[in-house]
Amino acid sequence: MSNQSAPSSLDKDPQATTHFGFRDVPVAEKQQKVAGVFHSVAQKYDLMNDLMSGGVHRLWKRATIEMSGARRGHKILDLAGGTGDLTRLFHKRVGSDGQIVLADINESMLKVGRDRLIDQGLLGNINYTQVNAESLPFADNTFDCVTIAFGLRNVTHKENALASIYRVLKPGGRLLVLEFSKPIYPWLSKIYDQYSFSLLPKIGQWVTGDQDSYQYLAESIRMHPDQETLKQMFADAGFVDNQYYNMTGGIVALHRGFKY
Repeated sequence: MSNQSAPSSLDKDPQATTHFGFRDVPVAEKQQKVAGVFHSVAQKYDLMNDLMSGGVHRLWKRATIEMSGARRGHKILDLAGGTGDLTRLFHKRVGSDGQIVLADINESMLKVGRDRLIDQGLLGNINYTQVNAESLPFADNTFDCVTIAFGLRNVTHKENALASIYRVLKPGGRLLVLEFSKPIYPWLSKIYDQYSFSLLPKIGQWVTGDQDSYQYLAESIRMHPDQETLKQMFADAGFVDNQYYNMTGGIVALHRGFKY
């Protein structure tokens, strides 16, 4: 199942641009360009995550699950769920009484995630759907928890996505956004920049044969809102009790907000 972007005044202006990494592109083209990146890297996405983070991404994701409050019978939306890491971790928590929707805008990523989870024997309480985060095709007040890990920075209109997530959450439900962010130490920021722009694209070329996609991923991280800006965006969308937790010196931040 797929759907179109939520209406935006920017979309109605044919001259309007947005960032694709460090480049400005027409708003109407960004979604297609991002799709091309993830079509290219889908088959090696998990391997690249392990290489890029030294396996630490698994700890970041487990921390997200611990902060989710998920329990038996809950209904979870794993948005931009890609290859299914969070869905796999949620599976035991919600049990056969619960439900997980693994959703992604990218067909290639969704297929890899579905095949991987089925191969692991995870059946019964997982549904798969291709959606745009900016205009989710679910009823109001559907989910107990929504997670989006390393996906929000690729959304063209982040404010639309946050509003759409707020709508589909149940009262008392929570949103968790795990995303690359801004290092809190100047020395770490320098090392991180050198790694991101000198080494990461080369690893991408070596493993996937696609240097340009990993150049974009490095650039997209730098264009993503910092911790305080994203916290305010949560508040602007209606979320309350908003907090963020820096991980690995702020290279990654876990944001949490509640719908009341």
